[in-house]
Amino acid sequence: MKRSLPGGAAVAPGVSASVSAASAASAEAGAAVGVIDGAPAAPTGPASVPTSPSSVDTLRTEFEFELPRGYVDDAGVVHRRGSMRLSTARDELVPLRDVRVRENPAYLSVVLLGRVITRLGTLPMVHDGIVENMFASDLAFLQDFYEQINAEGHTLASVTCPNCAQDFEIDLGGSRLGES
Repeated sequence: MKRSLPGGAAVAPGVSASVSAASAASAEAGAAVGVIDGAPAAPTGPASVPTSPSSVDTLRTEFEFELPRGYVDDAGVVHRRGSMRLSTARDELVPLRDVRVRENPAYLSVVLLGRVITRLGTLPMVHDGIVENMFASDLAFLQDFYEQINAEGHTLASVTCPNCAQDFEIDLGGSRLGES
C-alpha cells in the first residue's frame, strides 16, 4: 500500500514516512536553488529571465504626506508626517456596509481614509477614530491627497530647464483650481 505525503510525494511500502519526507524536502530545496541530484539544473521560470533595473516596471503604492495643521493626540503630541497607500476596490466597498456611512454618506471619506493611511507620526495605528478627530483643514487635505494618488495617479514629472539645464520635478496635476 502506498501512502502520500503532503505535497503529493508517494511513500513506498517499508519506507519510513520521515525518511521520504526528508528526501522530498531536500529535493524541493535543491530544485529551488537549481540543484538536482548534486548537479546544477537549468534555470526555469520567471527567476531565470535576466532583468535590468530599467526593464522592471515598478508601481509605487505608498505616498508620504505632511498635514497642514497636524493631528493632536490625547497627550497633546502633534502628528503631521505620514503615509497613505493606494486604495483597493475592497477599501472603497467595505465602508458602504458601515452603519455610520449609511446614516450619513459624508462619513464615507472618514472610514475610507482610516483604511488607507498607513502611518501618522508616532501613532501605533491609524483608524477612522483618528481621522474623525482631525482638524477640518487636515481632513480636506487628506481627501484631496487621496483623490490625487488614486484617481489621477502620479502627477510629478521630471523636467530640465532649457536655459540652465537644471533638472527638477513639477506637479502636472496642480493642487488648487486653475493650477496646472
